[in-house]
Amino acid sequence: MPQDERVPTHYERVVADKNEPGRLHLCSKEYKEQVDFTFETLGPGLFRTTFSSRNHPLPPFPSARTPAAPDVSSLCVSHDDGSPRQSFVQAGFKADVVWRSEPLVSIGFVDQEPLHRDLPLRSYALDGPGIAHYTAYARADLHLGLGEKAAPMDLSNRHFTLSATDCFGYDVHRSDPMYKHIPLLVHATPKGVLATFSTSHARGYYSVGSEMDGMWGYFKVYRQDYGGLEEYTMIGHTLQEVVHLYAQLVGFPQLVPRWAFGYLAGGMKYSMLDSPPAHEALMEFADKMKEHDIPCSGFQMSSGYTVAEQEPKTRNVFTWNRHRFPDPKAFCHEFHRRGIRLIANIKPYVLANHPAYPALEEQGAFFTDPRTSGTGIARLWSAGGGTSGEGGHIDFTSTAGWDFWYKGVQELRRTGMDCMWNDNNEYLIPSDTWQLALTHPAALEGINDEAPHVTARKDVGLWGRAMQTELHAACSHSALRSAVPHERPFILTRSATAGTMRYACSTWSGDNTTSWAGMLGSNALSLNAGISLLQNYGHDIGGFEGPQPSPELLLRWVQMGCYSPRFAINCYKTGRDSLAGDVIEPWMYPEITPCIREAIKRRYEIIPYLYSLMLQSTRTAIPPQRWTGWGYETDNEVWTNTILKQGETQYWLGDTLLVAGVFEPGAQTATVYLPRKHPNDPGYLNTNAPYQYLEPGTWHTVAAPYPTGSIPVLARIGGAIPVGKREQVAAGGDRVNEGGLPADDWRGVEIFPPPATTHPGQGGEQASREEVWYTSTWFEDDGISPATSNSILSFSISYTVMRSQISMDSTEVVKVRIMLAIGEGESLDGFVPSWLDKGLHIIMPMGDERVVVVGGGSVGTGEGLLEEGERDGRGRSRWVLSRHRMGNGEA
Repeated sequence: MPQDERVPTHYERVVADKNEPGRLHLCSKEYKEQVDFTFETLGPGLFRTTFSSRNHPLPPFPSARTPAAPDVSSLCVSHDDGSPRQSFVQAGFKADVVWRSEPLVSIGFVDQEPLHRDLPLRSYALDGPGIAHYTAYARADLHLGLGEKAAPMDLSNRHFTLSATDCFGYDVHRSDPMYKHIPLLVHATPKGVLATFSTSHARGYYSVGSEMDGMWGYFKVYRQDYGGLEEYTMIGHTLQEVVHLYAQLVGFPQLVPRWAFGYLAGGMKYSMLDSPPAHEALMEFADKMKEHDIPCSGFQMSSGYTVAEQEPKTRNVFTWNRHRFPDPKAFCHEFHRRGIRLIANIKPYVLANHPAYPALEEQGAFFTDPRTSGTGIARLWSAGGGTSGEGGHIDFTSTAGWDFWYKGVQELRRTGMDCMWNDNNEYLIPSDTWQLALTHPAALEGINDEAPHVTARKDVGLWGRAMQTELHAACSHSALRSAVPHERPFILTRSATAGTMRYACSTWSGDNTTSWAGMLGSNALSLNAGISLLQNYGHDIGGFEGPQPSPELLLRWVQMGCYSPRFAINCYKTGRDSLAGDVIEPWMYPEITPCIREAIKRRYEIIPYLYSLMLQSTRTAIPPQRWTGWGYETDNEVWTNTILKQGETQYWLGDTLLVAGVFEPGAQTATVYLPRKHPNDPGYLNTNAPYQYLEPGTWHTVAAPYPTGSIPVLARIGGAIPVGKREQVAAGGDRVNEGGLPADDWRGVEIFPPPATTHPGQGGEQASREEVWYTSTWFEDDGISPATSNSILSFSISYTVMRSQISMDSTEVVKVRIMLAIGEGESLDGFVPSWLDKGLHIIMPMGDERVVVVGGGSVGTGEGLLEEGERDGRGRSRWVLSRHRMGNGEA
């Protein structure tokens, strides 16, 4: 956009409402239009700033709504009537607003330098039809967020477009924009964390210190093409505190069905086949999964099933190609009978040759082009790679558009499609002047109460095209909830705003490219996505576009992908055939198929851990996949080391497993940094050969032999992970179980106690180690019920290492205790895990032969000794804790 900045000055205070003690209202009449500025304290660590005028209205459909009842109970407000300054102090946080000329806001901790400062003389500017907000920039600090941006993780000294686009085959280190529009920027330091978030869906830009001007010093600038500014600022001591505040504002992540944590297969080619017809090819694929003993939980049905049978063979949403799929219901039933759920690709546009197009156009389901007073016509992807046709994007603010989509989703679900895959929903329309209908209640209910007059304007530029992405998800969610009320709706979305994830529970990084660099950069995307609350997030393993991966690259990518929240292999490789493309199959390289199988079975084994992390995410907003420094803020290395700030080579999966990838062909080792939490941190255990204990607070070279070994997966000593069967199982709440899947009736917990001390009498530091208890908690539910009727149980395991008289040589034992906690207002009359009656298996690390005893028994006489179970397939010892030793209390 052309630059046309004006910085209003000469602000005067507007008399405050007595019922709003935490609110400051200023106005300037320097220009022909009155400019209003407000600053509010909404609760400890949460602030709201607005900057608007009649020609620059507040976001009409904000992606977050102001909390109805701000918490000002402990707020202290100070204001000298003779000075243009006001301070707000609450719970150790302090905000100052000074308006000698223009408003200047600073926010930080009491008695510390502020983390946030507006830029003097240029803080809040009107910029043509939009605004700009300038703030000071700290060059050495870490900047994160913005939803989904090119690697590396650290966004410092870079410029970004805040919009969404279909970046097919993008460069993970350079392409911008990508698929998500989330204006959340997090400024993280060892002394505290601060985030700013704009609620606008309008296109914009963020310069995170990349713009330089000697007169202004170092600054960040947020620019918004249309409308006024509504910005929230959140501050806390850690990333976790700030992400939790953000979730309270925009909504916590949605529940994901348990089955969706298994392997999700896909590939454009399968549904594009005419000979043999697609339904036969897909059945053959499903049968090959069984033949190769590789479990599969879901299949992503690309849009080939909607391609018309006659010319022009375009993709017509909510239709079926009856040559490829003669009986859609029967096809869905047969896939379900093989234990595989179906994920239906649906695109929110209608091509002009779609059978429903004329009626939808007449009913006003599309945008209006003010230049013609008719339907806004766009070029839309229609057939193969790079092909297009004319048509219209559905305007979800129109009643006709919403109803068409709602009914289409309902019908697909009743046909047998389990999940809606909202694809191609970046809304790449050619003009911001196009007009919205604003007739459907979903759009009208979301209108900002502070800008009621805004309905006089209907231009896409002001409301923001990303608003349509959010309403797209809301409509799909509502339709699924109506069609199958007893199951949680599962929406997979490619594009997203902050508000989209109130309806869509899963997303991914879109159409990535096959390369070692692409795999490396994907981790940085995941970490920023998680901070932005895109927490059931993943990548197309092996690459969506580009050449086929080599056997080595595919195996390394599968091994890493198995330790991520979402695991899917889906592609559309256009090298030989731009219509159907080619596919990646887990058995495509026989020499590594056993290794691929082993990685995927390990994925299924740790689903209880992955699923527990998601249940935790829905309550606390803690992302399952985390930066190395998450929770280790006192370790200076995480703040100063460039590799760690890039966030590409390693990450936490939960708080127990630290995962490090291998990103070069021929590499047989990986270099990993193991963060230190405190001086007595017990360190880490290598879960792969040679199974050594590793010191924290230092870098290590860890073995990762190809093809016989794995990428490095390090376990935090004192941690624990719940595990289940190495196969697909039925969810506890599955009423049908068409595939006859085995019950989820076995549960183990892998624990990682400190290494054994030296033999008694040998002396040494370890021999005198104090008894330390380590505790971990995991969560379970029935895996399928909606959040409103969902009963979540929590289990805590604590263990320590101690001396025992059980054996003649006074060797050490590991002592455990188990707690079963029931949620508030819940009881075991509801969901009861099917494994509970069979007991819990305590799994020791490889080569650790210490016996396990349970709390409550007399350890010295052996009364607390657990029953030793069969060793697992890797040779690890297992000890069985029976049901009668568990319950609502200590075991």
